[in-house]
Amino acid sequence: MITPIEGFSKLTKDQKIEWIAKNYTVNSEETIQIINRYWNSDDTLQKLHDEFIENTITNYYLPLGIAPNFLINNKLYAIPMAIEESSVVAAASKAAKFWLNRGGFKTSVINTEKVGQVHFMYHGAIAKLEKFFLDIKPILLEDTAILTKNMEKRGGGILAIELRNKTKSLEDYYQLHCTFETQDAMGANFINSCLEQLATTFKREFENSSLFTSSQEQLEVVMSILSNYVPNCLVKAEVSCPVSQLSDDKLITGEEFAKKMVRAVNIAKVEPYRAVTHNKGIMNGIDAVVLATGNDFRAVEAGIHAYAAKNGQYTSLTNASVENDIFKFSIDIPLALGTVGGLTSLHPLSKLALEILQKPSARELMQIVAVAGLAQNFAAVRSLVTTGIQQGHMKMHLMNILNQLGASETEKKALIHHFKSHTVTHSAVITEYEKLKNSDV
Repeated sequence: MITPIEGFSKLTKDQKIEWIAKNYTVNSEETIQIINRYWNSDDTLQKLHDEFIENTITNYYLPLGIAPNFLINNKLYAIPMAIEESSVVAAASKAAKFWLNRGGFKTSVINTEKVGQVHFMYHGAIAKLEKFFLDIKPILLEDTAILTKNMEKRGGGILAIELRNKTKSLEDYYQLHCTFETQDAMGANFINSCLEQLATTFKREFENSSLFTSSQEQLEVVMSILSNYVPNCLVKAEVSCPVSQLSDDKLITGEEFAKKMVRAVNIAKVEPYRAVTHNKGIMNGIDAVVLATGNDFRAVEAGIHAYAAKNGQYTSLTNASVENDIFKFSIDIPLALGTVGGLTSLHPLSKLALEILQKPSARELMQIVAVAGLAQNFAAVRSLVTTGIQQGHMKMHLMNILNQLGASETEKKALIHHFKSHTVTHSAVITEYEKLKNSDV
């Protein structure tokens, strides 16, 4: 019977591994071997990984791939992507190649404003609170000056502080709604430090203010935290070409292809069930680059999906249209990214990924990431409206199935050749694998 453990974090790594293997796995010896196999042979590098998070027992590897031939604003990129899903890198690469000779991707940063809030409860006259806020606003900025000094030297800092009345949504609820510019840093620690100082100053000045004379007038700070919803930290990416140039095979005309693409995107605009999967495909490209560059893909995911529902219904993040015989495909998304600080400066592969991307600024990285999402979506929708999604995806998934079956290199080669002209399904691969094994016997 497993019992709770006290002081797990104080155990050595070997002790943690031994405890987890003994109590939670069937074969503790095999478990320890698997865990040890994924340690880095470089002790210094392994120590670095161990200290990224708490209670580390080993490393969890994801493939790091490269999608080449991305022409973005007339500059050629090879984009690093860290992801486990079959066909994502191949699809992105295919989309990049498709648009390479059709003008490439055009991008622009619309804004880079980030948000943080001090959430507080206030019981009293609203007019008094509004006057109090205006009176102490200079003090709020003065008390954060020590925190914003270096950021301001780089062109960033606190852009604005607003008092927001949210009592229609929740009784006695108010905010200090703050906007920030953090330049090449994602800025989470900077923003949260500023917010906590703002909250401290706000509470202190309230308690010392002569405006609030009644014991019924009370203020309580609930929390101070950045928001991962950044609708004013926006980037746009698009591709376009004459409709006649859309066809690159004999199966479909450019006109028919454009019609199918626009119709598919319009379905994702009005049908949330489709929109979620449509946008998940976009995130396949976005997350892979965000993760490869050491950024916070969970924050990016949350912010983008919230943006997709900003008008009250979850909808497509991409747009497709035909105007004057020109096909246009675009995306506008919020992206809060950094190229300095955090894992971007610590993880050797994140630093390498940024080097491969030619050491972009945060604004440049926003544009590259948006392009990866747009390319992924173009490739997915293109497959859906032409050959079907499974043809390409399952061929890429074939290797995973063969590895699960334990196929030898010779067997893999034979089966890959077979499925060049046959439909790949899990059952079909098993059947052909068993035939091959029996013929060998």
